[in-house]
Amino acid sequence: MKFYLPDELNAKMPPERRGIRRDHVRLLVLHKDTGTIDHTNFSLLDQYLNKGDLIVVNSSRTVPAVLKGIREGENREIEVRLAHRKNNNIWEALIVGEELKTGESIRFSSQLTASVVQSDPHKPFVTLQFNLCCSALYNQIYRIGEPVRYEYINEPWGLDYYQTVFGINPGSVEMPSAGRAFSWELLFRLQRKGINITHLQLHTGLSYLMDDKWNLGPRENYEEYEISQETVDAIIRTKAEGGKVIAVGTTVVRALETAINKFGKVEANKGWTNLYISSSTKLQVVDGLITGLHEPEASHLDLLTAFVDQNLLYNTYQEAIELKYLWHEFGDMNLIL
Repeated sequence: MKFYLPDELNAKMPPERRGIRRDHVRLLVLHKDTGTIDHTNFSLLDQYLNKGDLIVVNSSRTVPAVLKGIREGENREIEVRLAHRKNNNIWEALIVGEELKTGESIRFSSQLTASVVQSDPHKPFVTLQFNLCCSALYNQIYRIGEPVRYEYINEPWGLDYYQTVFGINPGSVEMPSAGRAFSWELLFRLQRKGINITHLQLHTGLSYLMDDKWNLGPRENYEEYEISQETVDAIIRTKAEGGKVIAVGTTVVRALETAINKFGKVEANKGWTNLYISSSTKLQVVDGLITGLHEPEASHLDLLTAFVDQNLLYNTYQEAIELKYLWHEFGDMNLIL
């Protein structure tokens, strides 16, 4: 889906730095059955959901994935962007503007080094094995790293701005941004109304590769996920009682729709997903979606067409542009019901 997005509608700073709370961004509500649109505030989300509905959030926590290090044998700084965690001490990573060969090493600090254990000049990522693992590795990453920042972000905002309030387990290299607008106050208010909240985990990979040389399609984007039996039980109970399952973000949709067994039911699972969802996909778990506003021609937009007709989505986005909604991770929100 193509449309023109004026530069001034790219949200360049967190709402808190614009003088509003994170849960007071604008909310565009699209009723997919009628095509009607409401313009409201995200803090009023509870007014659009019913007792017995279930909100599923992504509990993955953002890591500061941009690391600066010294290429061994050269006194020259290079930039490394973590892409996917493969296990407790191995990550795929993008080496910015450089080509490293298997066997080369990078020193990030007096305590942290990494060796290239796999590289391919025809692929964007190398595989790095760090000398530390588990919490010791994360401690170093959080100490020296910076969050991934897109080209429309001018200021190096701190990592706290790239976290959701319910992010627990570190692993996402780009913020699962659909959950950013939630506050504890709003979560409690939703629960008081009888709206249930559960979580899964999907660690987002690196999609912003900075170089037109690399163009990874959505099916090449493998991301690690885990869905507990507790979450599955909450979904089954919600469906049985006539409630809606509302996903917070495209990451949650991909995880839930991946974990479908041969009987068409969601089940507890963990692994890697490269599921590509589009208008031809019949959604089997998710009924509604809370998401940000996605840039032109993004694969996330394809996923939205599984919920709503593309022409209706296009007209909705045109209205959002006319009303000067703000885009991207620090911008306004969209609820599709």
